[in-house]
Amino acid sequence: MDWLIAIVLGALQGATEFLPISSSAHLRIAGLFLPGAEDPGATFTAITQIGTELAVVIFFWKDITRIIGKWFQQFSGRTDRSDPDVKMGWLVIIGTIPIVIAGVLFQDLIRDQWRSLWITATVLIVFGIILGIADMLGRRVHTLETTTYRHGLLIGLAQVLSLIPGVSRSGATVTMGRTLGYERPAAAKYAFFLAVPAVFGAGIYETIQAVSEPTSIGLGWGPTIVATLVAFVVGIGVIKWLMDWISRRSFLPFVVYRIVLGTALLIALGAGWIEAL
Repeated sequence: MDWLIAIVLGALQGATEFLPISSSAHLRIAGLFLPGAEDPGATFTAITQIGTELAVVIFFWKDITRIIGKWFQQFSGRTDRSDPDVKMGWLVIIGTIPIVIAGVLFQDLIRDQWRSLWITATVLIVFGIILGIADMLGRRVHTLETTTYRHGLLIGLAQVLSLIPGVSRSGATVTMGRTLGYERPAAAKYAFFLAVPAVFGAGIYETIQAVSEPTSIGLGWGPTIVATLVAFVVGIGVIKWLMDWISRRSFLPFVVYRIVLGTALLIALGAGWIEAL
């Protein structure tokens, strides 16, 4: 049974990680329907996210390797420091710092209180509405080439909110990007780049912790690895679909989905059909 659950959760992780609907919230909700109604947990979520970030690396391989290569070349003088790829490398570093600090400071909250379904339901609705407003009113004057260090830091600060299940990493960063006037594809692409070091860092950290404390991983190593591989395969397809979608359409369907899902959770919690923790 654990293997089947792992496949389902891995597919769910891959399908929701890049959409602004919160993969951690969906894994948390999925736990309600697992045998024993168990939360998959923050450790399982962080490890399976390694699979989805591998999908980002593969999909944007040329961009990522070019950025990394030129970032290092600046120190030998082979690439000018004003090069857009060098600048993007610094932007990712600057934007990653806030979530690293927050992840260390708020570990206990991330693993416990912030996983309450009351919080998840509320932020699904609230941040869904904020995304809708930002997407509707946001200008389309900035591209990746015009990204400033100030904007990079602000989007990085927005990424910190993704530590709360229900906010969504892509949702928070894209919302900030649209608020600052970035085109949808540019906001999404920077969100993808920004997530890579943060998610890999969290995943590797949780993997090391799980080695020393095996019970924290829930389903066990075998099923978790399978879930991570499934998340990788599904994630590649979702990235391609999303980039095609936002080049022609808005985020409105995701906004509506978040509000409906959050409202349904609040009703279920209020009626006592499900427990918050």
